[in-house]
Amino acid sequence: HVHETAHEVKEALKATGKRPIKRLEELGLITPNLIAVHMTQLQRGEMELLAQNGVSVAHCPQSNMKLASGICPVQELMTAGVNIAIGTDGNASNNDLNMLAEMKSAALLGKVFTGSAQACSAHDILHAATYGGAKALGQEDIVGSIEVGKAADLTAINLNTIESQPVYDPVSQIVYTAGREQVSHVWINGAIKLNNQQLVGIDIDEVINRANHWKNAIQGQAKS
Repeated sequence: HVHETAHEVKEALKATGKRPIKRLEELGLITPNLIAVHMTQLQRGEMELLAQNGVSVAHCPQSNMKLASGICPVQELMTAGVNIAIGTDGNASNNDLNMLAEMKSAALLGKVFTGSAQACSAHDILHAATYGGAKALGQEDIVGSIEVGKAADLTAINLNTIESQPVYDPVSQIVYTAGREQVSHVWINGAIKLNNQQLVGIDIDEVINRANHWKNAIQGQAKS
């Protein structure tokens, strides 16, 4: 997590006299192996540094909004040639971990930030959420797109619903209209994990019981 908040950058300057990105550069960490998460506080030269060194940026728009951290300049980063991935951050600052909602937020927030309705197009955001994430992890040769020889990691989204009509551009509908309740099937490396909206190999009652167990444990610690 880098340049997530203005406070973080301010504290780094106070402690080291350097912005976090500069410090990481001096340590030799600005490489294609770096996934820089959040990046809401960036200067033009820093964007160019990221692009020149193949750094990926994981954009977590809903977390940034919930924590009032700022806005990642996604369109500027993409224009500079930086690989963008879409993330959710954790439950504490996101709650629902909903990648479809995350894509919509990324597309809309990017437009507000730039003042351009053309910024952060649906196609660019879907690319970031799929291939961009795979590339950030160094796995773009294995996953991230539907190609012969890659793992069959697939998600089927039902756009044949009244909420999604009419469908002119499926990608636009997925990013701006579809909800996770429209995900009908999921395969991981060819193995089905969601079949007609029913989880496969997961005991839902057990999951809910475990969640309640930890809720009670955490509440108990908070009260003690």
